[in-house]
Amino acid sequence: MTEAIRTTCAYCGVGCGISATPTGPRSVMIKGDETHPANGGRLCSKGTHLGETVGLQGRLLHPMIGAKRASWDKALDLVAKKFRETIDRHGPDSVAFYVSGQLLTEDYYVANKLMKGFIGTANIDTNSRLCMSSAVAGHNRAFGEDVVPASYDDLEEADLIVLVGSNTAWCHPIVYQRIQAARSARGTKLVVIDPRRTETCEGADLHLPVKPGTDVALMNGLLAWCDAQGITDPAFLGDHVSAPDDFWEHIRTGHDLWTTAKTCDIAPALLEQFYKLFAAMPRTVTLFSQGINQSIRGTDQVNAIINVHLATGRIGKPGAAPFSITGQPNAMGGREVGGLASTLAAHMDFAPENVERVSRFWAAPHMAAKPGLKAVDLFRAINEGRIKALWVMATNPAVSLPDAGRVREALEAVPFLVVSDIIADTDTSVHADVRLPAAGWGEKDGTVTNSDRTISRQRPFLALPGEAKPDWWIIKEVASRMGWANAFAYHRPADIWREHARLTAYQNEGQRLLNLRAQATIGNDAYEAMEPFRWGGDKPFSDGRFSTPDGKARLLLTRQMDMQGPLKQWPLTLNTGRYRDQWHTMTRTGLAPKLARHREEPLVEVHPQDAEALGIADGDLARVSTAQGDSIFRAALSEGQRVGEIFTPIHWTDQVSTGGRTGLLPRPLVDPHSGQPGFKSTPAALEKVATEWKGFLILRGDQPVRIPCLWATRITVPGGALYEVAGNGDAARLEACLPKGDRVEAIDQTRGTRRVAIISEGRLAGILIVTRTGQLPSRDWLISQLEVEQVGASVLAARGPGNQPDKGPTICVCFDIGLNQIMAAIREQNLVDVPAIGKAIGAGTNCGSCRPALANILAQIPQETLHAAE
Repeated sequence: MTEAIRTTCAYCGVGCGISATPTGPRSVMIKGDETHPANGGRLCSKGTHLGETVGLQGRLLHPMIGAKRASWDKALDLVAKKFRETIDRHGPDSVAFYVSGQLLTEDYYVANKLMKGFIGTANIDTNSRLCMSSAVAGHNRAFGEDVVPASYDDLEEADLIVLVGSNTAWCHPIVYQRIQAARSARGTKLVVIDPRRTETCEGADLHLPVKPGTDVALMNGLLAWCDAQGITDPAFLGDHVSAPDDFWEHIRTGHDLWTTAKTCDIAPALLEQFYKLFAAMPRTVTLFSQGINQSIRGTDQVNAIINVHLATGRIGKPGAAPFSITGQPNAMGGREVGGLASTLAAHMDFAPENVERVSRFWAAPHMAAKPGLKAVDLFRAINEGRIKALWVMATNPAVSLPDAGRVREALEAVPFLVVSDIIADTDTSVHADVRLPAAGWGEKDGTVTNSDRTISRQRPFLALPGEAKPDWWIIKEVASRMGWANAFAYHRPADIWREHARLTAYQNEGQRLLNLRAQATIGNDAYEAMEPFRWGGDKPFSDGRFSTPDGKARLLLTRQMDMQGPLKQWPLTLNTGRYRDQWHTMTRTGLAPKLARHREEPLVEVHPQDAEALGIADGDLARVSTAQGDSIFRAALSEGQRVGEIFTPIHWTDQVSTGGRTGLLPRPLVDPHSGQPGFKSTPAALEKVATEWKGFLILRGDQPVRIPCLWATRITVPGGALYEVAGNGDAARLEACLPKGDRVEAIDQTRGTRRVAIISEGRLAGILIVTRTGQLPSRDWLISQLEVEQVGASVLAARGPGNQPDKGPTICVCFDIGLNQIMAAIREQNLVDVPAIGKAIGAGTNCGSCRPALANILAQIPQETLHAAE
């Protein structure tokens, strides 16, 4: 075994440290880095199972021009030639980059420099536009700079933590663990504001199920309450904050408790309970995420939160701050270098003096002088014929952008499309003229910045596979071929890092907190050994000075948008979001068998009252329709949904499912300040989809198969793949998906059940079981047979000898523990709380993200059942 490498997790913006010990050419043992300030050794389920995702399944290993393999020289020459020709013929604004928070800071820096300083347009935007650009706009408006004025340490010092639009237990499990630890250690109160009753709400002191999109009213009402109760901080406001003349008149008009409760559609008593908690606890941290940002009024929602903290002096102090928690591993690094079309570089905007400063620093020949096209506008411009060449890096806009059908049309229509990615076939790359193989996590070398401004090293511990190259190298090679070799003469990531650090410090005499002057001259060895550090200090703005011309923060006048009522054609409201154990479009997490079992299929969650009215039962297929498109999901009835609202996950793609395409559904409407799309409140309709049969197919190996039926979803399992299937017509056509080998079958004409198994060289190669009216067997035992050396015709029974209990749906992914196993342990051992379950069977003792689910299971078991077991 080789020495452990300290690196940083590939997933969310928590930025957890990882200790990675290679155990083979493409295998690694993963542990949490106990010395890292973000996680102190803890890892969530996704981080814990990163070792299952470093294989080469589906990897793009060689440059491709069309469907043919090409050399790097040929591919790079073609990219440079096409971009140069397009610029010469149509001008610099005819080309664009669409990049990603999966890039390292060094990658981002080189891409931004090439586009804004040398090509001469700001048409470089990032998928971070979809998750946190409203926070960026809100910070800039309030503070004069995009600074998160908090750290994770504030969670341990707060008396009250407010989570707004964040299912933290699932989306940021390590942050949630820190919150729960603070509650246990010092009695910190927790309030969750979310239309859905998510796992994060379990055990919270208060849950406010507000109507989607009413957060401005909620926060303005809170500020009006604080003003009336004398909770504001006049001295801090007078010395350090400026406000529009009519700001306080606006807050004091129409924001009383009862009006606010009516707007938010919650009980006044609940609202008053929250307001009193807030007023009583000056040490308050308000964490907000996609529920706030992903709105067509997201920036105002951000500023309404910041307004409350500024007006009450709850900023720049221990345990008191508004705290934006980001979704991607390097969304913050991209913000720092200027990866958004609306920023220039190093936290500078496009003010003439900034354009001149950066132009001088870069010796840039064609400096962009104004903001470029934001993500949604960028793809609209392609459809309008204004963008002629596009380079997509490390992201999948055909899935993730709203109105994804139109995005696909744009990808097909753009005259020249380059995609650099680690995956050969994605919903985006199938449209590419050129595909370039990029380095993946475990192979990359550089830095990332997490949600609390901590910069960490991401270090390689695997060799680059095939002909894959780092993103920064690919970009600088294209720049060289376009004629700018001297400006992009980087030999290693440390060269880029030093230049980025120098730019943050260049003529920065305290105007911006982002200043990495101390990093500008570090040597290569020091870069390799870099320890995590947080720029801007632990408590930004603790001196009361902000990055505005007058040094004062700004209160912003925010107004609640009139909320649209139910529409005749679209009577429901669609909300979208993440699942606990999946990530973005599943190109990484989809490879991990354990992660696949928590939520195997894309579900539409619907309140039982709505489901009954529509004739939909739990487990039925249902079509979600909007004005933009439609897709089929598996229905899951949930009391946690508000009546009239439905929820679907963002992860599924054409590569793994015939349905579950959430990206097809949201409107391409964006916030006027940030350009961030509103994914949380799309008018929608829901209807049952009838099928004649249902079943499943299990195949050995990792080669994807297209299943010819209405519903088919691929789930990675040990040794192969499970496909859940349903459809109409003759189910026998699915047999064409079975591999070659010895065939055994059994048919039950009465129930319309068909079982077909293929055995090759004594091993199970595949099995298909479909039925019209019968029950389907458990999949678990059959899946285990994929790795058994000798199987026989008895495999058609779909169960082993003796009693083979079904473990049920996976609850604890870390230890592969199912619902039935948990229920049995609770009843047999009289387990009365979550720690007891952990002690008995281990569930919830690693990443902790299943603890809310365990608490919910306990709550649903009648107490008399437990007492009867004594």
